[in-house]
Amino acid sequence: MFNSRHLSLRKREGIWGLCILLLYTTPFPCLANFSQAKELIYKIKEGLPRGTFIGAIGVDLNLDFTVEPPLLFNLPQNQVSEQYVNLNITTGELYTSATEIDREILCPDNSERKGCVLSLDVFVLPQQYFQLVKVKILIEDVNDNRPKFPTDEICLSVPENTPVNARYAVEQSALDPDLGLHGVQTYWLVNDFGVFTLDVEENEGGELTPFLIVTEALDRETQAEYITDIIAEDGGTPPLLGAATLKIIITDVNDNCPQFTDSQINVTLHGNTTKGAHLARLHAFDPDLGANAQISYAYSERVPRDTRSLFHLDRITGVIKLAGKIDTGTATFYKLTVLANGPGCIPAVATVTVHIIKVFSGPPAVVPRYIAPEKDGVVTIKESEPAFSPIVFFTVKNIGKNQRVDCHLEGPGPFRLSPYQLFKNEYLLETTEPLDYEKTQEYELIVVAENTQGLVIKTFLKVQVLDENDNAPVFQQSLVEISVEENNPPNTFLTQLQASDQDSESRGEVIYLLGGDAPGIFVVDRVTGVLTVTTSLDREEKETYRFIVRAVDQGTPRRESIATVVLTVQDRNDNSPRFINKDFTFFVPENFPGYGEIGVLSVTDADAGKNGWVALSILNGSDIFMIDTGRGALRAKTPLDREQQGTYQLWIEAADGGEPALSSVTMVTVLLLDVNDNPPIVLFPQSNQSYMLVLPSTVPGTSITEVYAVDKDTGMNAVIAYSIIKRKGGEPGSFAIDPETGNITLKRELSNRGLYSLLVKVSDHGHPEPLYSTVMVNFFVNETVSNESYIQSLLTREADIEVEEKPWYIGQMTEGPERYELFPCRPVLIALSVTCLGLFFLVVTLTSYICCKRFKKNRKKRSEVEIPLKMKNDSMHAVNRKLRQISNI
Repeated sequence: MFNSRHLSLRKREGIWGLCILLLYTTPFPCLANFSQAKELIYKIKEGLPRGTFIGAIGVDLNLDFTVEPPLLFNLPQNQVSEQYVNLNITTGELYTSATEIDREILCPDNSERKGCVLSLDVFVLPQQYFQLVKVKILIEDVNDNRPKFPTDEICLSVPENTPVNARYAVEQSALDPDLGLHGVQTYWLVNDFGVFTLDVEENEGGELTPFLIVTEALDRETQAEYITDIIAEDGGTPPLLGAATLKIIITDVNDNCPQFTDSQINVTLHGNTTKGAHLARLHAFDPDLGANAQISYAYSERVPRDTRSLFHLDRITGVIKLAGKIDTGTATFYKLTVLANGPGCIPAVATVTVHIIKVFSGPPAVVPRYIAPEKDGVVTIKESEPAFSPIVFFTVKNIGKNQRVDCHLEGPGPFRLSPYQLFKNEYLLETTEPLDYEKTQEYELIVVAENTQGLVIKTFLKVQVLDENDNAPVFQQSLVEISVEENNPPNTFLTQLQASDQDSESRGEVIYLLGGDAPGIFVVDRVTGVLTVTTSLDREEKETYRFIVRAVDQGTPRRESIATVVLTVQDRNDNSPRFINKDFTFFVPENFPGYGEIGVLSVTDADAGKNGWVALSILNGSDIFMIDTGRGALRAKTPLDREQQGTYQLWIEAADGGEPALSSVTMVTVLLLDVNDNPPIVLFPQSNQSYMLVLPSTVPGTSITEVYAVDKDTGMNAVIAYSIIKRKGGEPGSFAIDPETGNITLKRELSNRGLYSLLVKVSDHGHPEPLYSTVMVNFFVNETVSNESYIQSLLTREADIEVEEKPWYIGQMTEGPERYELFPCRPVLIALSVTCLGLFFLVVTLTSYICCKRFKKNRKKRSEVEIPLKMKNDSMHAVNRKLRQISNI
């Protein structure tokens, strides 16, 4: 199946290829129906991973994917861009391929204005839907390249007499293939040695060139060169750095004259010394360099001409050799005055005194032939040479007949002089073990030859050991532990790293570098090893820094060693305690038990140790409240009563244990939630024995009086409802009370005179159980009060008040123009309607029917006198006030 499918695909691709070829070669009329080429532009960043979505060609062209045969998308072959993108042939979606797009490689000569474009040609197939889509993918630059100098070491020559503020261009500026802000933005020196600074200039083409500026006077004899790192920094976030070694060479100026190292030299010479023998070597030095340090040696005019001819002086090397035969009969010593001449200088003077020793018979002669490098009788050998390395081959000559010569070696060191194999009078000087420059740099040896007559000849030989970079620098401490208090000033001195190298010259010169794991806030002086921190440290941000420092010598190849620096930031009391909230509010029901936990105040301190220990205290209200220092739990010492005080505002202070202590203050609001613990208090009527005179002629609908009560609670606990629960005298339904205001209104005409008593229940809406009070409201129906003692006897008589069989609100709802709703019974009715919705529905209906029947029957038997409680005009209010005055009397 796979083969057949593959074959069909190949056939289809062949057909498509033929159609494409015809499109470009055959001018068929049907070409007029094909769509014109379209262009799409996408924008992506370079370096995206494989499979990153670029764009959907079909969707962006609004193509119809429901057509048959289905649309296909194809990339022409042999396109360079094909290696960077993958095309889904069915959906037309473009994705990045496994080959990562590198803008600098794709567009090496690209500038910021031109942009880097990856162009694709995409065919939309089959033939009847053919379109040529030009896709351009703009590649945006990212900061993925560090600035790079063209060479790792930049040499810059500066004369030692350069004036201050002189400028020298560093021509080997760094290059960064990134564009714009991602390119090189600035340069700086790691170490300016206090005598240099760096400035940057920009030319018309936008290229930056660093300039070295001399800030102090230079002296080549004090320091001949300065080695530091020049850093190029780009403008990325974070910025990338490139570094090169900047070697500043101080060129010499002729400001010194030659000086002899030894101005008095004594030489002893045998009378039979052969011509060409080395007598002495004068050495003068000039601290200057090059032509300024060139020294030539010459005899003084005081030296006789024949003496000059006898002792040859090399004007360049200062070596004095025997140039003729010594006449021991005429002279016993010679005095040679030698001058050292330098350009523009007064000659230095040295004196060589040659003492002549007469020799009566000819001693043997020892002729050296050097194997190791030799100059002026000094042999040099590397310390890396193995044991038994040959140095000099000696041949003993001038041996008479029947004479034997013995040769031996005098002097310290790992050397031996032995006869060379079977050859007579041939000797080889060689090492017996490897040499170590760090132990001994120079050996002075004497080859002594003695014949049978006791004549001795000594040949002096100096062996110098050449140093090699075979020792790495060694830190005095491999683990450097430092501690510093936080909030230190910038550029604080931390420690001075010390490492030593036993090698000589540049091989033993140590520079100090930070390891790659060192944070950028630390700086080490390359020469002195002084470690500083450039910024202020914060222990709360980071307490311990651990990084590596390197000690590197200047030999070839370079050797190095490392040490670990552990910096501990010590805490200072620089953080005040902080509450987690700006202020706190706690809701507590009243009558909350004493010492109960009201709430917890959370507080933190970023410091450590005693600086981070926090103690809480109450600044006000400590006689009522207390707070746990440890947990921060707020408690009340006694139960709280909302009716006495509903809100408490406390100021809580948090102080740490530092010296001086730091603190912060927050406000705590304690709100007491009301509990229904107070029943309503009836303010009017003031007692159950009071009464009010009501005229028999009072019109129904008149307000008679008002029951007034208050409740100390709040909310629903203070909402009061009034109801008549018992009555005595008159017909039922004669009086009605407003459940919300307590107004008592006359509902029927008063046909009977006498005392009417109403037992009024005053109830709140508290939960879970409402509280209530009762009061007796008495009305005396008559024209006047003729016998008050009689009324008082009626009030004190202990007679039961009969309870009405019907609720007081039924007559109120069926009579009169106004209807009143029984407010206190509303939740009860709702509860009954919910609970009795099922099985008790029939019972509730029958009960309501019976109640209605009894209500109508009682209504016919009773006659009620209605006294209105409220009047709608000013005259009725005046009558009501007079009635109240009479009742009070």
